[in-house]
Amino acid sequence: MQARLFQLDAFTSRRFAGNPAAVMLLESFPDDDTLRALAAENNLAETAFLVSDGTDFRIRWFTPTVEVPLCGHATLASAAVVLERLALDRREVVFHSASGPLIVGRSENGYVMNFPVRRCSPVEPPHGLAAALRTSYEETLWDGFNILVRLTSAADVRSVSPDLAAIAQMPCAGVVVTAPGEGRHDCVSRYFAPAKGIPEDPVTGGAHCALTPYWTERLGKSELRAFQASARGGELRCRLRGDRVELEGSCVFYLEGVAQW
Repeated sequence: MQARLFQLDAFTSRRFAGNPAAVMLLESFPDDDTLRALAAENNLAETAFLVSDGTDFRIRWFTPTVEVPLCGHATLASAAVVLERLALDRREVVFHSASGPLIVGRSENGYVMNFPVRRCSPVEPPHGLAAALRTSYEETLWDGFNILVRLTSAADVRSVSPDLAAIAQMPCAGVVVTAPGEGRHDCVSRYFAPAKGIPEDPVTGGAHCALTPYWTERLGKSELRAFQASARGGELRCRLRGDRVELEGSCVFYLEGVAQW
């Protein structure tokens, strides 16, 4: 079998920054073992698999080890593939996913995704969290998937060097550390998900489904400029729209070819 394969850097306007994602165009979804093997071969934080469904697409996302219910940067990359390589005359595309229909449209600066919001609620920190993060923190919250940990400053977020083996044992998909931003950014964050095969995700759309309502309420704003302070780094514009979140970012194509197996 074979499929068209693309690799893009998402949530960035320059190559070798943002979060790399693979996008594969399939006629139908093969069995899950094959999808996991393809994602492992691509060896990126996520691979998005697309199957056309009329004028829409069905989408599934895999890390190198597991399927995930939502992935922002690979959805952004998928929209770039559809709108820049398959249907240049279209303004938006709908992806049908395990998290419901996801609409992505063109914007002046890239693409805008419409995702379900993730509301946070305070939670007692799991045993060993402070030791795993190797830092103190101000607050811990739960978004239904991840533990969000508010630190004091952006400098604290940048300097975190967690024990990833200990983070992998936490009762959650991953751990988000966040703090108020600096300069032109309203908030900063990092995301660690070793249990999903992602030691640190460079830029995480799903995490910002929770960070957006949290920081808009805390800062009294309806729109945020967010920065994920990984080694590669990435920027997002985030807007709260009722029970939905708009995440805006850019993509850069890096590789185009054909995969065979």
